[in-house]
Amino acid sequence: MKTILTGDRPTGKLHLGHFVGSLRERVKLQNSGEFDKIFIMIADAQALTDHAGTPAAVRENILNVALDYLSVGLEPKKSTMFIQSQISELFELTAYYLNVVTVSRLERNPTVKNEIAQKGFETSIPAGFLCYPVSQAADITAFDANIVPVGEDQAPMLEQTREIVRKINELYGEVLIEPEILLPQNKICCRLPGIDGKAKMSKTLGNCIYLSDDSKTVAAKVKEMYTDPLHIKVSDPGHVEGNVVFTYLDAFCEDEKIVAEMKEHYQRGGLGDVKVKKFLLEILEEILTPIRERRAEYEKNPAEVWKMLERGTVEAREKAAEVLGRLKHAMKIDYFK
Repeated sequence: MKTILTGDRPTGKLHLGHFVGSLRERVKLQNSGEFDKIFIMIADAQALTDHAGTPAAVRENILNVALDYLSVGLEPKKSTMFIQSQISELFELTAYYLNVVTVSRLERNPTVKNEIAQKGFETSIPAGFLCYPVSQAADITAFDANIVPVGEDQAPMLEQTREIVRKINELYGEVLIEPEILLPQNKICCRLPGIDGKAKMSKTLGNCIYLSDDSKTVAAKVKEMYTDPLHIKVSDPGHVEGNVVFTYLDAFCEDEKIVAEMKEHYQRGGLGDVKVKKFLLEILEEILTPIRERRAEYEKNPAEVWKMLERGTVEAREKAAEVLGRLKHAMKIDYFK
C-alpha cells in the first residue's frame, strides 16, 4: 500500500509558506488517485509542548487549521483528517520509542536546535518539546506511512524517524515501515521567506501572509515586501537575488517565461517595484480568492467541521491500534493474548 502521513501543529492560522511548502502538494497528491490512504494530522499534543499554559488557544487553532485544510481543497472523503491528542496509541508508541533514542541525539536534531534558539528556551527546555521528534516518529509509523510530504526544514525530523524505525526493526524484527521524504519540486517552495526578507515565513516573526487574510490585508503586506534597497529609481538596475517579490513570483507564478522577462527588465533598469508588486498581488489574489470563498462557507457551520474531525479521528485510531498491537506482539509484551 502507498500511504501518506502529514500534518501541522495548530499554533495559528496557516500561511502562504504552508501552502507552497505542503498544502498545495497535499491537494495534488489527494486528487492524483495514486495513494491508498492519506492521513492528515492536526498535531495538537506537539503544540502543547510549548503552549501548555494556553490550551484554549490550541483548541481554537485546531478549528482554524481544519478550516484552512478544507479551504485549500482537502476533502474528508479522500483524506482522513484527525486530531493527534485523541489517539492514545500514539503516546504509547512514543514511550517505547524513547527507549531507543538518546538525549544527546535529540539535542543534535537541527530542527529542534533551531526552534530552541528561536523560542529562547536555553537551559529551560520543556522535556516534551525536546522529545517531540520521537512523538513525530510515532505519528508517522502508527499509520504505516511510507511517504511523508514535508518542507525542507523538517527533513532532519524524518531522518530521526527513519533511525528509530531501523532500531526498532533491528531489535524486534520487521515491524515498522521506514518512510521516505517527499519534498516540493520547486526548491523555492521548501523555505518561503517572510515578507520582510527573513529566512522563513513565521508566525513568531510576524512576517506572514495568511490564507485567511482579506484582499485589503494582502495588498498592504505585498506593498511592504522587501525588495532591493539599492533600487531607488525606476531607471536603476535592480537585484533579484534576495528580492522577496521575485522569490514569491518564482513560487506562485506558473508562467516562468513572464517571470524571466521581468527579472531581466528589472536587472537592466526601467522596471519599478510598484509594477512588480502589482503583478504579484494579482497572482496571489487569483490563488487566495477561491480559498477565502470556501473558508467562508465552512465557517458557517463549525459544528460540522468538528464532526468531520471526529469521524477522521475514529478511523485513524483504528489503524494506530493495529500497528501498536503488532509492535507489542513483536516485543512479547501483549501478556494476556
